[in-house]
Amino acid sequence: MITLKEALNLPKEEQNALKEDLKKEIEAKKELNAYVGMEEMGEGVPIAIKDNIQVKEWSVTSASKILQGYIAPYNATVIEKMMQAGLSPFGRTNMDEFAMGSTTESSYYGKTLNPLDTSRVPGGSSGGSAAAVAGGIAIAALGSDTGGSIRQPAAYCGVVGMKPTYGRVSRYGLAAYASSLDQIGPITQNVEDAAILYDIISGSDKKDSTNAQRDDKVSDKLDPSRKFTVGIIPSHLEDASDDVKKAYETAIEALKSAGHTIKEVELLDAKYDISAYYITATAEAATNLGRYDGIRYGNRAEASNLNELYINTRSEGFGDEVKRRILLGNFVLSSGYYDAYYVKAQKVRHLIKDEYTKVFEEVDLILSPVAPSVAPKFGELSSPMQMYLSDMYTISVNLAGLPALSLPVMKSVEGLPVGLQLIAKPYDEQTLFDGSLSLEKELAY
Repeated sequence: MITLKEALNLPKEEQNALKEDLKKEIEAKKELNAYVGMEEMGEGVPIAIKDNIQVKEWSVTSASKILQGYIAPYNATVIEKMMQAGLSPFGRTNMDEFAMGSTTESSYYGKTLNPLDTSRVPGGSSGGSAAAVAGGIAIAALGSDTGGSIRQPAAYCGVVGMKPTYGRVSRYGLAAYASSLDQIGPITQNVEDAAILYDIISGSDKKDSTNAQRDDKVSDKLDPSRKFTVGIIPSHLEDASDDVKKAYETAIEALKSAGHTIKEVELLDAKYDISAYYITATAEAATNLGRYDGIRYGNRAEASNLNELYINTRSEGFGDEVKRRILLGNFVLSSGYYDAYYVKAQKVRHLIKDEYTKVFEEVDLILSPVAPSVAPKFGELSSPMQMYLSDMYTISVNLAGLPALSLPVMKSVEGLPVGLQLIAKPYDEQTLFDGSLSLEKELAY
């Protein structure tokens, strides 16, 4: 597949011709179920769009039954920025319903398959975007990351996934799951393409009150020769598989070979991250999903009165995982439990952020696993708790609002990709991309 950098240098007519080639490839690999719609807009290099990002006059459903029939009346800011840069939104990719999941199995449209082994999950919630890029049916794609939903599927599918610093990319036009955690980011074939797409979608936006209003770019200053101090966290690998442990050792040796300094550091036990994240995320989700009531958006169930309308629409429209998170979110926000759970989770979140700040006084980057294992087979994460634990290495990054990038490091004994992530301090995307490019070149995966 042609890279994004190469495609941007093609004449306009050749860029548009790429769409016809992609349509044939997508049809040939329909069984992957990476796409849920083949809408397109404008001219230029085609980029796949996750089904929770607004594109004007597209059906945008967040892979939920409750939003069937909804047509987006406006473009998300990232879509406007893409089109100004000569990129064309092309196709809606599958996802976990309302971005709630780690496998893309909770989608109303059915599960997406991992193109490298169709018996395995592609990860989630941006599984459709990662599978499309890995399967050669997208040049690049946009995903969203609330607790690892770009980085984890990128790791499972053997591609590059990047989560920006909170506020660097506008959330205007992104269907909200957890507003203090969500970020749109690129999923690409390599690190340089991720930097290019990140530059295009990032920047100031007055429509998003949480936007950082910063417009500095990174792709024109990429420098893999810079030397960094990279923190490693051996204590975090206790629950990781042998494949992940081996990949971690491989990455450390590659970083040393590239001239970087390795320093062992300590972070809070990941169990605190999981507790703080799922209380925070579900509380915000319960609030954000209150707007889906059968009156303002999408599907409306049959009912004889207003109360029945709300109950029937939400009962029929939401899937099990979404209902589970709404219930948990309402519980932790309810009278008598708010202080015991939600307030305590915010204190832990502050501790996590302070811990990262302290570590970044000693190092420039942190090398971390993305998931405890390679992509599991369908059905292996049979309980919600197993699925939640698969996010244990990614969620602290969102809680602290940090930038991070997942890239493939090696293949397991079964031939499956093993991805790791580099984490940088807030607003230091330049260091993140430079360090990631250095590691990518040294690995030559």
